[in-house]
Amino acid sequence: MTFQTIACCTDFSKNADVAVRTAGTLARKFDAVLEVIHVVPPPVNPVVTDFDNPVFTSVTFDDNVDSNLVLQVEEKLQKHYASMVPGDVKVRYVVLDGHVSTEILNHLEESGCDLVVVGSYGLSGMGLVIFGSIAKRIAHKANCSVMIARPSEQHS
Repeated sequence: MTFQTIACCTDFSKNADVAVRTAGTLARKFDAVLEVIHVVPPPVNPVVTDFDNPVFTSVTFDDNVDSNLVLQVEEKLQKHYASMVPGDVKVRYVVLDGHVSTEILNHLEESGCDLVVVGSYGLSGMGLVIFGSIAKRIAHKANCSVMIARPSEQHS
């Protein structure tokens, strides 16, 4: 089995970091292109106050015409994950917006990825209640092979 394109989905959680490292190692081994994917979800009802999107906590919004959310998230992806991927791996950073699992599944189908790597879980608390398990949906519906990367040390 060989892979030409390996996708990795991230929400900037610690488990997503594990998935990116795993996908980077596989991309290097198979000389594959690595796509690091993040989906900006639709706005959450402002009544829900304990949802903390890790992207928005460190992305600042300004009125500069040249800056927009997609570019800011792409920059955050590059800064956050550049050191986690082997230097000789070709990386494409993909920022999508919409329903997270739907956008990921559509992208996987359109791009012809051979493998997608996801963390065992990402969001927790209210975020998980609102969005459900992205990894579970991808594992059940992806048109390519799916790897769920787990941290080597399980914390009880």
